[in-house]
Amino acid sequence: MLQYIVWRVNPEIFSIPQDIWLVGGLEIRWYGLLFALSFIVGYYIMQKIFRHEGVGDKVLDELTTYMIIFTILGARLGHCLFYEPEYYLSNPIEILKIWEGGLASHGAAIGILLGLYFFSRKNQRPFLWIMDRIVIVVALAGFFIRMGNLMNSEIFGDITTLPWGFYFVKYYDAAFTTDPRHPTQIYEGLSYLLLFIFLYRYYWKNDGHPKQGMLFGYFLAILFSVRFLIEFIKVPQVGFEEHMALNMGQWLSIPFILIGIYLIYWSNKKNQPLPPPKK
Repeated sequence: MLQYIVWRVNPEIFSIPQDIWLVGGLEIRWYGLLFALSFIVGYYIMQKIFRHEGVGDKVLDELTTYMIIFTILGARLGHCLFYEPEYYLSNPIEILKIWEGGLASHGAAIGILLGLYFFSRKNQRPFLWIMDRIVIVVALAGFFIRMGNLMNSEIFGDITTLPWGFYFVKYYDAAFTTDPRHPTQIYEGLSYLLLFIFLYRYYWKNDGHPKQGMLFGYFLAILFSVRFLIEFIKVPQVGFEEHMALNMGQWLSIPFILIGIYLIYWSNKKNQPLPPPKK
């Protein structure tokens, strides 16, 4: 039986000295590597899906460009402006240092939705058709990102007596390093990996032509339900959440859960797959 886990992984893989890089040195971190890996793996999965439906690689390349730009912009700006606005507005050059970490998932979600909206308008392709396919790889990306959070020793849970509790000894606040805590990054990461498997299998079970809105609905309902439940054992991200019955993340999850349930109902009622767009 496990007797707790002492987690002392260095978030930095390696660094290049400052005297070589005039910008002040360069650090390669696990978080950044896993974030990049989510795009690489996601690209090949989407390529298989698009080719199955007769959509050319040129469309995928353009979609990938939109996804990368809007995901990184949304995630980085979400972290800087929602969590530490005073610091980053006073030091705007620091916003560019993505390799140091600091990417917000809700900011990424907003960025993805905006990017795909603009992509669908520009290419005259149905928004739901894109969403039903892109959420497959977004679920997988969620797994990679939560593993990045684990490597950073961040976004963990409350104190636990369970034998798989983690001592996050690398966390910046020593007050949080003296007791074993729920590894909520692993709970969420594995949940997103299972969601990816479910969505991927559902897509192929329907020969690449699922009912329109169904995969998007399942994604929203399941992912945000998982987040809603796990938030109960997470350490509050900001001080004002400590006295709330439901924290901010849970309140923000509720609308997405309801939208997901509605999309599933609407998709079953409509009962028509959305054909792939013309090449």
